[in-house]
Amino acid sequence: MTGMTMLIMASAAFVGTHFLMSHPLRAVMVNALGEKGFAGAYTIVSLLTFGWMIWAYPAASAEAQQPLWDAGRWGWIVATLLMWFGSVLFMGSLRRNPALPRPGRPIQRIDEPNGVYSITRHPMMWGFALWAIVHAIVHPTPASLVLSFTIAFLALVGAALQDGKKAALLGEVWRDWQSKTSFIPYGRGFKSADAFALVTGTILWLAATWAHGALGYRPAGIWAFFG
Repeated sequence: MTGMTMLIMASAAFVGTHFLMSHPLRAVMVNALGEKGFAGAYTIVSLLTFGWMIWAYPAASAEAQQPLWDAGRWGWIVATLLMWFGSVLFMGSLRRNPALPRPGRPIQRIDEPNGVYSITRHPMMWGFALWAIVHAIVHPTPASLVLSFTIAFLALVGAALQDGKKAALLGEVWRDWQSKTSFIPYGRGFKSADAFALVTGTILWLAATWAHGALGYRPAGIWAFFG
């Protein structure tokens, strides 16, 4: 079995188990294991399949190391800005996220959208998707594209399925929230992130891109333009 075949299998398992446990199997698993047991099983399966995918990546990458295109200087500039934006969305999503599960605490109302939620109702998922898009732009090897597509697909299709699940669970509360927000960033006009998201997102972006080069990988972010 080739490394690429193994990576594709691991990626399919990662995505497939996420969707199965999040939707058709969720009720069955919760009834059998309880909310905490389900959360534990979900976490274990997710870590195992993600670990399999990461383990399979080096062998797949070694089989075809030549990038399919050259991002060029403008590609790196676009990728750098997208990574910053994704970091802002991700950090902003850590506060008052109505999409996160709250066992034993049913949602009865959702505050008016503000901060990153006025940009998109799925800022965390778009943070992951933008990370994947950025890596596809600047490191377009076959293995990297499989990994990037997997993350972006899971994030964005998962977000769309989450809308349907939340609408079924919360009814008018979620439908009202959907009517005030956008799936695609800035789909309801230009809005600004809040100070918390901008500051912490910028710190995360600077730290993560610096660490990318410091750990021996290709320099990333603004650090790629120095030296």
